[in-house]
Amino acid sequence: MKTRRQFLQTSAVIGAPLFISASAFSADATSNRINVAFIGTGNQGMGLLKRFLDTDLGNVLAVCDVNQGSYGYKEPDHFYGREPAKQLVEAVSSKKSKSGKAAVCDAYSDYREVLSRNDIDAVVIVVPDHWHRAISVMALEAGKDVYCEKPLTFSVADGRSMIEAVRKNNRVFQTGSHERSNPESMFVCEAAKAGKIGQLKKIITKVGYNNKLGPGPGWSEMPIPKTFDYQTWLGPAHQQPYHEDRCLYRFRFNYDYSGGQITNFGAHCNDMAHWGMGLDIGGPTEIECLQAKFLPAGSLFDTATETRFRCVYENGVELICESGPEQVQTRFEGTDGWLQTGYRGTTASDPSLLVGCPKKPSGVNDPHSAHLANFIDCVKTRREPRAPVEVGHSSAVLCHIANAVIRMFPETGPGTIAKWNAKTEAFTNNDAANRMLVRDGSTR
Repeated sequence: MKTRRQFLQTSAVIGAPLFISASAFSADATSNRINVAFIGTGNQGMGLLKRFLDTDLGNVLAVCDVNQGSYGYKEPDHFYGREPAKQLVEAVSSKKSKSGKAAVCDAYSDYREVLSRNDIDAVVIVVPDHWHRAISVMALEAGKDVYCEKPLTFSVADGRSMIEAVRKNNRVFQTGSHERSNPESMFVCEAAKAGKIGQLKKIITKVGYNNKLGPGPGWSEMPIPKTFDYQTWLGPAHQQPYHEDRCLYRFRFNYDYSGGQITNFGAHCNDMAHWGMGLDIGGPTEIECLQAKFLPAGSLFDTATETRFRCVYENGVELICESGPEQVQTRFEGTDGWLQTGYRGTTASDPSLLVGCPKKPSGVNDPHSAHLANFIDCVKTRREPRAPVEVGHSSAVLCHIANAVIRMFPETGPGTIAKWNAKTEAFTNNDAANRMLVRDGSTR
């Protein structure tokens, strides 16, 4: 009999097909349709909602966001929020209806109202990182299956309660690490894990530079828009004066709500590093920050703008994660060659290593859509999805412990090696870094 660890390490391979079958988005029996709500309809949330509707994966009964609707998400002309989401769902429903009459999609500002509905089977949670644990755990306790965007957690401590809630309530939980549903990524990671490039020696991962600029020292508070519930948006975070660059897409550049590009893009490339190592659940034995740059003190954005850190694993593999022009890239180096994949494509030291490598699909089969389809399929079959909660937790932990040593870098400088115990999830030689593993409203 397989152990749970063995099962999780193979679930991505033996789960539902990478490509979405026609039956996954056909007009199947009403009784087989999953009723879903989207909590968080900003930049990423609207993108996932559109894919969900395009592939007709289920019934979207409700949407929820603290923003009624506004411009200014990732780009100035992006108009998102709960009302635009509701209008999108009903417009698509109207087009598909023989009568031309749209099914009603309810719009909420309070996620608790969504979770109280007995007719909703599953929720897709796409909110800022500091809200992931609270909403996910409440959804699980309410009997909902959950798709939660990456990075899975806001802190190392968050992950344990999320894992416990998933297993206690026997729910399906998919982390939004959509590279797990990208056939190119699967090919490369599985090839590295299978020893196609010999003994794995080194992995280099890339995360993008900060792609937005915030106000520097001396910035001024702004009036809160009437259509935006800022206090609920802050939630468990510290009370802070409102500025438009604190919220919406730009939340990821403030440590009160996220972890910068390390947790944003790093949740993909470093997850792939673990995957290719055959270490879906686990972590390094030591970690060292080699470089870190920050904006001037007093800037609204306070996450590192440029970083480079090094990890060493029990199997001897060295991982280097560094900022670069590539948003996501993972390179595996072995004794017999190398394989590399990312947003700019897939390459290898020898073309023969890429024989049989599928191309990244687009349209209804793109990785985001395939990942959502895998989730819905698992809701129906009760199988483990490709990125279960333990896997999402493991890749997030690597990003969080990296941020712990990165944030200490201005004081410690290079050469300070933090020893990490992946089983106890604690540093064994750095109490200051350990204090950063629990982040709540009173401890950051």
